[in-house]
Amino acid sequence: MPIDKRWEVKAQGDPQVVARIASAAKIAPVLANLLVQRGIDTVEKVKKFFNPHLSDLHNPFLMKDMERAVERVEEAIARNEKIMVYGDYDVDGTTAVALVYKFLRQIGHKNLMFYIPDRYTEGYGISRKGIDIAAKKGVTLVIALDCGIKAVEKVDYAKEKGVDFIICDHHLPAEEIPHAVAVLDPKRTDCTYPFDELSGCGVGFKLVQAYAEKYNIPFSEIEPLLDLLVVSIASDIVPLVDENRILAHYGLKILNSTPSEGLSSIIHICGLDRQTITIDDIVFKIGPRINAAGRMRMDENDENAVPSGGYAAVKLLVEGNEDAAREFGDVIDSFNQDRKSIDRSVTQEAHDYIEAHPELKLRKSTVIYNPKWMKGIVGIVASRLIETYYRPTVVLTQSNGFVTGSARSIPGFDLYQAVESCSDLLENFGGHMYAAGLTMRPENVEEFARRFNAYVEENIDPQILVPQVEIDSMLLFSDITPSFHKELNRFQPFGPGNNAPVFATCGVINNGDAKLVGVEAEHLRMDLMQTQKPNTTIQTIAFQQPTHYDWVRTGHPIDICYQIVENHYRGTTTTQLRIKDIKRNTSQQK
Repeated sequence: MPIDKRWEVKAQGDPQVVARIASAAKIAPVLANLLVQRGIDTVEKVKKFFNPHLSDLHNPFLMKDMERAVERVEEAIARNEKIMVYGDYDVDGTTAVALVYKFLRQIGHKNLMFYIPDRYTEGYGISRKGIDIAAKKGVTLVIALDCGIKAVEKVDYAKEKGVDFIICDHHLPAEEIPHAVAVLDPKRTDCTYPFDELSGCGVGFKLVQAYAEKYNIPFSEIEPLLDLLVVSIASDIVPLVDENRILAHYGLKILNSTPSEGLSSIIHICGLDRQTITIDDIVFKIGPRINAAGRMRMDENDENAVPSGGYAAVKLLVEGNEDAAREFGDVIDSFNQDRKSIDRSVTQEAHDYIEAHPELKLRKSTVIYNPKWMKGIVGIVASRLIETYYRPTVVLTQSNGFVTGSARSIPGFDLYQAVESCSDLLENFGGHMYAAGLTMRPENVEEFARRFNAYVEENIDPQILVPQVEIDSMLLFSDITPSFHKELNRFQPFGPGNNAPVFATCGVINNGDAKLVGVEAEHLRMDLMQTQKPNTTIQTIAFQQPTHYDWVRTGHPIDICYQIVENHYRGTTTTQLRIKDIKRNTSQQK
């Protein structure tokens, strides 16, 4: 059964300000209200919001250590030093590596290699194995992307071996900053860069932008790299405001017009090559395929195997030959198919275990452990469990003699603090408010579960254990005209900080065409009609909400909250409502 959700209508904008914005921007008042709710409450702000310009990007040299980083890169190029571009195995890390690697190759540096650590044998971040390989290969400069901000000992170890580091990260630093040649991280407390929500790939791009500016490379020559950056921005769920909005806006243009061969192959595999690609398409179709490579276990007995599955992802993203890119794309897609199969199986096992232990369902958090589960998919499983049970969740498995896992939270609860409260039981941990990774010894699992649950019980507000849908405003179906939808599309790209608006409409009915669709008949598709004049009917889809089928197909009225999207089917594009929640409307019975 789906979880009942609370509907909360957001505070509406000041009517006078809304009217002024609607008049100046020549848009419907409900759209002007969306702008005001987002803090876009002056004509100047509206112009900037609807017309992002690359000229509004911040000066990259405002980031601490940028001058030193650019000088060290130029020194390595001038001396023909071997450079290793090193990054994490997720989408942000692999796109970052591909972006910087492609730039260095583009400006003529050939003494170059990239490296992605293996999730299973090396874990997250800078590894000694990676440093040893760098030293063995004659590398004297490593550019680390989307990782490294806490690698104090590893950077010192590298220095002993004659390997310099430039770190480009966006995670929260510890008290001690690594003693690298340069540490680029807008979240450093001593960094005054005006925007600290860049992705890891975004920090890498600022290094590229700075180098280009210093050595008079036109921005137009690095702009094609923005297709990689928008994939990172969307997949890493960073706020789509300020610089990220500008970079994503132009990145989507390139992704839709002239994507690199590697991304083009994924776009083709996803079936997105005949429609306009959006942030949602990246999050749900492109990103997971890139991510899947880093999640899958490689052949540990094959000495000639590539260092990691993430390595295959970068090979795809830097590939310039169309045929080779298609082959790599097929490999990546097969990783994704395998990942989905394992993901479904483990999620079902986790569900079955929880249902068989009723005491677990009474707690305000979930901690579940199975040493046989694949390390690479436990984060996905944690997210899946939250969809059903809606509470902070930790999923653990065993790897290399340790218990390791991923934690996920629900809106409003600081998961990182909960994990940190058990730090004396952990070998290491890292993350942020809503997601974390952790490692411990097997004998500490039981005590960790007890203390984590106790912390959540004591600190969580019971109200947030009921999921909430935030509704931007009420809307009539008759308001959803082609011109309204066209203006609404100008709000894109949508994402954190500029979420796709959620509207609500009450008292709508189905005309009898409702049907269950999907492999397991898990989705509800129907045309809904609002009977107020003018009578308006619109196509809708309600994912994972089959329980309402009997009610709606017999014409009973319902209230719905939804997002307005475009549906692409057999070359035809139509407006569709993507329903987030349905409530029975008992006040308007037939």
